[in-house]
Parts: sequence; structure tokens; C-alpha cells
Amino acid sequence: MWLRSVGAAPTLKFHCFPGVIAKPTSSKSVAGLPLSRNHLALITSKQEMTAEYEEALICLSSLITRRTRADRSNKGDSFDLLFEYLKILDLEAAISPLNVIHVAGTKGKGSTCTFTESIIRSCGFRTGLFTSPHLIDVRERFRLDGVEVSEKMFLEHFWWCWNRLQDKTCDDLPMPNYFRFLALLAFRMFSAERVDAAIMEVGLGGKFDATNVVQEPIVCGISSLGYDHMEILGYTLEEIAGEKAGIFKKNVPAYVAPQPESALHTLEEKASQLGIPLHVVSPLDPGLLKGQHLGLAGEHQFINAGLAVALSTFWLTKTGNLKNIQRNENILPEQFIRGLSSANLEGRAQIIPDRVMQQQNSNNRCLTFYLDGAHSPESLEVCAKWFSTALREDSHHFEEHPHGKSPDGQGGYPDSDKVDCLQILLFNCMSVRDPQVLLPHLLNTCLKNGVKFHKAIFVPNQSVFNKVSSHASPPTDSEQVDLSWQLTLQRVWDNLCHAEGSSSLVFPSLPLAIKWLRESAQQGRSIRFQVLVTGSLHLVGDVLRLIKK
Repeated sequence: MWLRSVGAAPTLKFHCFPGVIAKPTSSKSVAGLPLSRNHLALITSKQEMTAEYEEALICLSSLITRRTRADRSNKGDSFDLLFEYLKILDLEAAISPLNVIHVAGTKGKGSTCTFTESIIRSCGFRTGLFTSPHLIDVRERFRLDGVEVSEKMFLEHFWWCWNRLQDKTCDDLPMPNYFRFLALLAFRMFSAERVDAAIMEVGLGGKFDATNVVQEPIVCGISSLGYDHMEILGYTLEEIAGEKAGIFKKNVPAYVAPQPESALHTLEEKASQLGIPLHVVSPLDPGLLKGQHLGLAGEHQFINAGLAVALSTFWLTKTGNLKNIQRNENILPEQFIRGLSSANLEGRAQIIPDRVMQQQNSNNRCLTFYLDGAHSPESLEVCAKWFSTALREDSHHFEEHPHGKSPDGQGGYPDSDKVDCLQILLFNCMSVRDPQVLLPHLLNTCLKNGVKFHKAIFVPNQSVFNKVSSHASPPTDSEQVDLSWQLTLQRVWDNLCHAEGSSSLVFPSLPLAIKWLRESAQQGRSIRFQVLVTGSLHLVGDVLRLIKK
């Protein structure tokens, strides 16, 4: 049992009651200065909230385990336990009114969920969105009406769930693991906040995923399938598709993005066994957007947007609300266009000029990060195409505005008529992945599109798998860093690029790599450094944490 206390004088002890944010007790002075009760409350309330939030993250970290395929022989990983947790948390009857849209897939499921939530919210409904993983703060996984939940709201629902589970769990019914607890927390949060629609992204697989406790979703969707998490889901597309199709339910239609033939055949078989219709959705026609752009960049997003439109349309039909939406065969409803164009999801095809360099130089685009959390062979190809397209668009934009400020407020290059661009790769991936498969997909696709990396940098992630951190608690660098994996990545890259003239570096930490990039950009004022950050969502999150400080 966790003792909820925060070290540091004066000691703060928390007493937890269901449904109430724990309130600390403390002395009436700070740093030896006598203060009024109201003044003290103003000064300490934020500190207490932060301390309580950090303690909640410690509790969360205690639930992290290695992922394994769920089966009935493993008590601690048995899928059936999830229904016991629902009983403990009084959530059995609370899930159905959430009008769930349930989405699985290998690539694009988070983007599909983000588009879907934005469409339904733009139609005037209260929404809850649960996605994974988070990049910087765990609260990113929970959005209400498109906004990340506050620390106060998170803590209220966190301790309500945590205390009940701590009281009722035992050896035969252990605490749920990390992701299962977060999924249960999402159900509790969305139920308590009375959302009209809950859009739930599957974490891993489908059949045994914690989100699959939903027995009667309104509609199910599956985004593009490919090879990922094979040690858990299987080594063929048929096996992977079978796991994803585990979210299919009787009497619930399923919509899927275009799939490889073998995967689609498996999905069709699963749907036929349940007697449900399976609809293959074509990518969205850009002409339906009335000149607007998707909120998420990249040609591949039209696949996800098409699926999101289908899911949203069925949800509105099933809940009896489509009649309130004006429709036209040649154009999407205004609410759909607004939703698609305003959708936002960090770490996917995201471009961020470095703020530090912006403050130091009039040339405020000399260092730009292109971030995409691609980590499978197929998604790295898509990432490479997006990066290549983004560079061409950036080059065209610069040609139109070579001097001073451009119309969007981004800086030009007043001191130079000619600016060279250097593309740099900042890369890491998990050791369970095969760099001899991943890196060629990335490199060859870039070369086909005219992009040649000047240098590749390999770094370990800052974040660690067994600790949940936040904005206020950046991961701690280890004194002894094992760089053997990064050196392996470097060797693979160097072997691939021996004829291309691309050099490589290994840094023992991400902050050192960022420091080197900034110093290089400072020295080469007439050079634009365009850094592609990819291979791992954890790496993307770590970079975002550093460059947003």
C-alpha cells in the first residue's frame, strides 16, 4: 500500500477519500515567514498540486510491467480481470452510455481517432478522447472537448480509482498494469464528465487490449495494418489482422482503411463469423474540403481522414443526429471540414523552428525540427515522403520570401541571397526493432525523393520505460550510459551510406546532441539545418520536452 506523503520540511501527509482530491496538511509558514491563511493558500496550492501530481505518477510507475500476450494462464495478465476491475470501480453500466467509437490499427489509429473526435466535437457534441502513448505528460492521453485534462481533474479521478482498487485488490486480483489502469481511468473520467461520445484508441493489438472491455460500441474502425509489435501480435499480417479484429462485436458495423490483401481477407473472415458488415473506406478526396487543408500533415492522412469521416457519419446516424447536419454530395458538411482542418496531434508530421535559435538570431529558421514518431518500416516510408514534401514546400516558400518576414511571420534571411540547406537525421529506436529493415526504408525513400542526409545522429532516449514523467519532472540522465545500441545503429547507417558521403555521430545524451545542433547552426548562419527526428515516439517526446523549455 502506498503511503501518500511528500518528503521535505514541513512534511505533507495526504488522507484519501473516494471522489475527493486529497488535501495536504502543513504548518502556517513558508521559509520561516509568517503568512496569512489566504496568502499561504495562494503560495502553496500550486506547489501542493504539483507534489500530489508527482506522487500520482510514482504510483502509476509502480504498475509498469513488460508487455506480454494476455492469456487465461497468467493471473496477472488475464483479460478477464478487467471485468472485475470494472465492478470495483462501478463502471459496468457506465460504459454503454459513452457511445464509444473504438479504433485499432498499426498505422494512423491515433490520427484517425483525433480526426474523428474533432469532427464530432465540431458537430456540437461533448467528447472524450483516449489515445496513446503520451509524449511528455501522461495527461495528453485524456482529452475532454479537445483539451488535455487539467492536473486537478486528473488527480480527482486518479485517486478515486487508485484508492478503490488498492482496497479491493489482493494476490488473486492484483492491481491492473499501467495501461489497463489508464484505460479504466479514461472510462471513469469520461463517464463522470458525461461525454456524448468517447473515442477510444486501442493501445496494442485489439483482442486483449484493455479498451476492449467495451462490449457495445457504436462502431469499430481499423486503420492501416502493417508489421509492428510482432513479438506480441504475431509475425504475419494474417496473425496481426486477427488480433486487431478482436475488437469486432456482433451487431456493430466495422469500417476499415484499405489493407493488404492477406490482412483484408482475415478481417473479412472475422466480420463474417460475427455476421457484421465490413466497409472498406477509400481515402478522403481533397476536393471535398472546399480548399481547406487537413489539420494533420502528410498525404497518408487522407487515408485516416477518410476513415474518420465514415466513423463519424455512422456515429451521427446511429445516435439520431445526422439529420441535423446539412449535407451535399460534392462537399463535406461544414462541421466535418472544420473538424478535419482543426485536428491536432503532436509528434506526428510536426514542424517546429527552434525557439532558442529564434531568440538569438534574426535568421529564425536556421534550425528547424521535423518530428514524426514513425517506428515501423511502412510508417518510416510515409515519414520520409512527408519530410521530402515538407522540404520542397519550405524551399518554395523561401524562394517567394527570401528576405525579411514572410506573411506567416516566419523569418527570412536578410544577410544572404543564397542559403544552403543541410538535412540531418536524429534517430533512435527500440532494441526489439531491426535497424537493417527500418533504416533502408527511411533512407531509400528519402533518396528517391531527392533528399540526402548530410549527417545522422544517434542518441539514447531520455525517458525510461519504467518511469512516468511530466513537464515538471524531466527524466534524469544516467551517469553510466550504455551506447552499444546507438553504436549498432551507427554501423548499420554507415554501411548503408558508404557511397553517399553521409557521416554520423553518436552522442551519450539528447541534450548534448541538441547543444551540438544549436552551436552548428550558430556558426553556420547562412545554412538552414533541417533535422528529421524519427524512429521512436519516446525520442520525439524527449525532443519536444527540450526544445519547448
